Formats: sequence, structure tokens, C-alpha cells
Amino acid sequence: MADVHTREQRSRNMAAIRSRGNKSTEIAFLRMLKKKKITGWRRHCRFLRGTPDFVFPKQKVAIFVDGCFWHGCPKCKLRPATNTKFWNEKIMSNRKRDIAVRKKLRKANWIILRFWEHQIRGNPNFVIDKIETVLGKSCPC
Repeated sequence: MADVHTREQRSRNMAAIRSRGNKSTEIAFLRMLKKKKITGWRRHCRFLRGTPDFVFPKQKVAIFVDGCFWHGCPKCKLRPATNTKFWNEKIMSNRKRDIAVRKKLRKANWIILRFWEHQIRGNPNFVIDKIETVLGKSCPC
């Protein structure tokens, strides 16, 4: 099916769309933390590079909740059917940024945990176990 807009108009329309984040997955993650009574975290710490979704400041643990599409999950392999060149470049730039952020935070002695959207929805016990293991005895739970 042909696009009803010119290439320039489509570009303006797409540029006007602003991300609202990974809200539903973050809410599912938040519910998991609350259900297990894990405390001591903060959301969206803008003072850290990459703006982690959740941070345990005392333990220096940064958690990123990655959408399977936006970060190119190797398991889900979600790829768009149209404008593939653009989306592949976008996803690759997201992945490169993720690597740079991880290096920067590790250099500052932060522990980084990344969870895929499908892990949070499909295997919450794995996610919670990983968090509790990393927080260890210093867990404020």
C-alpha cells in the first residue's frame, strides 16, 4: 500500500512523535519490586548517564528495563516490515549507546543490570532473584 503522504510530510509527522518511554513494562517491574517488598530504589535517576529506569543509590546498582523492539532483543527478533533501513540504524544506535552507558557507569563503579521486556513479563522470578543476588546482604528489603 502506497503512503498517502509525501516523504517530507511523513518525515515531519514521525519527527513530531515523542516517546512516552517504556511505561507498561516499567510499571510491571515496579509492581514486582513492591510485591517482593524490595525498597531503597529510585526511579529515572537523571543524574546518572543513560538515565537508568531504577537505581539503588546506596549499593550503586543501576537497572535498565529494555524494550525488546527498541533495543534489538536477540530472542524476540522484533523487526519492522517497512522502512527497515531506518529502524535497523535506530536500533543499532540504541545498542551502541547502551554499550557506551554501561562502560561509563562501570568505570564509576556502578553495577548495571539490564532486563528485557520479555523477561519481566515472562519470568519475573528470574528478575527478582537476580536483583536480590546483586543486592545481597546489603539489601534494604
